[in-house]
Order: sequence, then structure tokens, then C-alpha cells
Amino acid sequence: MMLNYEQRKFWILVIIVSISGFSQGMLMPLISVIFETDGVSSALNGLNATGIYIGTLLISPFIEQPLRKYGYKPVIITGGALVFVSLFLFPFWKSVIFWFILRMLIGIGDHALHFSTQTWITSDAEKGNIGKSMSIYGLSFGIGFAVGPLFVPLIEFSEVLPFVISSALCLTAWSLVFLVKNDKPEALTGDANKSGWSRYRLAFKYGWIAFLPPFTYGFLESSLNALFPVYALRMDFGVSFVSISLAAFSIGAIITQIPLGMLGDRIGRSNVIMGGLLLGTILFFIGSQLEHSATAVTVSFALAGMSVGSLFSMGITYMTDLTPKELLPTGNLLCGIFFSLGSLSGPIFGGYYLQVAQGISFLLLIAGVLFAVLCTNVFYRKASSKKFAAGR
Repeated sequence: MMLNYEQRKFWILVIIVSISGFSQGMLMPLISVIFETDGVSSALNGLNATGIYIGTLLISPFIEQPLRKYGYKPVIITGGALVFVSLFLFPFWKSVIFWFILRMLIGIGDHALHFSTQTWITSDAEKGNIGKSMSIYGLSFGIGFAVGPLFVPLIEFSEVLPFVISSALCLTAWSLVFLVKNDKPEALTGDANKSGWSRYRLAFKYGWIAFLPPFTYGFLESSLNALFPVYALRMDFGVSFVSISLAAFSIGAIITQIPLGMLGDRIGRSNVIMGGLLLGTILFFIGSQLEHSATAVTVSFALAGMSVGSLFSMGITYMTDLTPKELLPTGNLLCGIFFSLGSLSGPIFGGYYLQVAQGISFLLLIAGVLFAVLCTNVFYRKASSKKFAAGR
């Protein structure tokens, strides 16, 4: 079946995002393993890993204006070029500081790439089909992120090989963007046509509740990947148990990404998000009570992944429902910022929790965060209902 131009463009953007996910998924464990083998301290190893998120936050205030001025394609080209050149440079000088700078550059490039592609997709998607489109977007990144770590064992043949393969894949995916025509976001009108800070305030006013799911998923992903292994090893669980549990969460997220996106189109994004948060809270709580059984914890991780693994893409779609179209770039930018803030705060608060709450399950922290966000959504819905009733 021949695809029309819009369909080809969509799948090209999806491929670009999947390769970006692959690079991120491979880079984190790869550098951790290399540093650990070289005797770099775990604290310095973890600090180095924050480079990507710091890069994301550094570029966030400056990325929207070029997108509006030059369009989606130039920003994707610039971001993609920054990523594959940085990946290619890793083998040339093994230095903690140099690699931290390269990771920051990858964070900058990845954010430019993701911000442009997800804004382009949300702007072009049909209203009743946006959940499906964004779930495919989230699924493509998730699959790439899950496949990335499988290439880490290549360092047994050559430490350079994983970087070369990742860089080549990024270059191949990046070249596809030249097959699409450039486009620009909706022109700003009214109150939105003001300074950047005014747009941020306006977008936050419309869609602040939708920024919580990306924040929550960032917290969840970074704290589980960075600190659950530490907690599990302290509890004398095997390394294989840790990897299987985390893989189960990722697989669960992949399985339900598209079904939940389509369900959100039918019954409303807010309902699906709240249902996922409730189930996630229950499942992580159950997992915390059954830690004597590796099988029970793995099953709870898989089911929790199915429930909350699509929070990031669901949050973006929910933001699209709440925000005027001309503010979608600003809304997408804020979704990325909140995800990065969640990713940074996860290891910080999780590490503090492990120090203070010794003997208490780490999964209770995850359940508590999900429950707090669920309560916020409940209060938001009640306040919105009262406001709607008062306005009638």
C-alpha cells in the first residue's frame, strides 16, 4: 500500500525518535559499565549521567524561538547533527569531564529533536486520532530505549564499537528528515503573541495538570533505573532479578502504549491517566509487601508498566487537549522541562529516601509519588467541575 506524504512524514519522524531512544538507552548503561570497569566512583558515575538532563534544561528556554522562526525541519537537522557528532567523538578521548560535556551536548540535541518532532506530530494530528499518533511516538522511543542496552556487551569486542554503531544509526535516521518539507507552528495571536515568559505563564495556566504525568514518568524512570538496583542489591537480591524486573516494567509499558492512547481518544485522557495512576499506586504497594518473592515483584513491575508506562506520551496528548494550537510549541517545551525535572529529582530524592528510610521498601516511595499525583488530579477535576457549574 502506497503511503501519502503526511503518512510518510509521520513514519519518518517516528523512525528518528526510535533511533534517538536507542542511543539514549545504550549510552546510559554503556558509560556506567566503562566507568565502573575503570574504577570511577559510583557518585561521580551517577553525576556524569545527569549531563543529558542538564543539557535538556539548559537549551529549553532558547529552543522555542528558532522553531517558530525557522520551522521544524532545521531544528531537527541541527539537533540530530549534534547527537551523532557527539556520539562519534566519545572514543577519541576518554575523560570524565569530556564525556560529561558530550552528554550535555547530546541532551541539547535530543531535546531539540524531540521538541520539534512531538510538536510537529501534535500539530498535524487529527483531533480524534491524536492519542493513537502520540502513543506510536511514545512506543517507538520506548522500543528504541529498550533495545539500546542490548548493544552494551559489544564492548567485549571493542570499546569503540557501540559508539560507532549508534552514531551510524543516528546519521542514517537523521538523513531521512531531508525527505520531508519544512513547516512552521501556528502563528501567535492575542495574549500568546507576547514575550516568552508570558507564553509560558499562559501555557501553564491552560495545561499545568498535563505537565504532571511527564514529571511523574521522569521521576519513575530515573529513580527505578538508578536506585532500585542499589536497593535490591542491599536487600541481597541477585543482579538478574533486578534486570528482569526493570525489563518487565519496560515491556509492560510497550504492550499498552497504543491501546491506552486509543482509549484516551474514546473516553478522555484524564480518565485514563487517573486510572493508570490508581493502578500503579496499588501495584507498587503490593510489590513492596511481596518482596520475599522475586516472581511477585516482577509481575507487579510488568503490570505497573502497563498502567503508568505511557504517562509521558499521555501527558503530551492531554496538554494538546487543554492548550490552544498556537501555544502547542510552548506546551510541548514545558512537558519536556517537567520530564527533565522529574528525571533529575528522582535520583536525588530517591537517594535521600534510601539513606533516611532504611528497612522500608523503596517501592513505597514510588507508590507514594503516584498517589500524590493522583490526588492532585482528583482535586483538579473537582475544582474544574465547580468552576464549570458556577459558569453555567
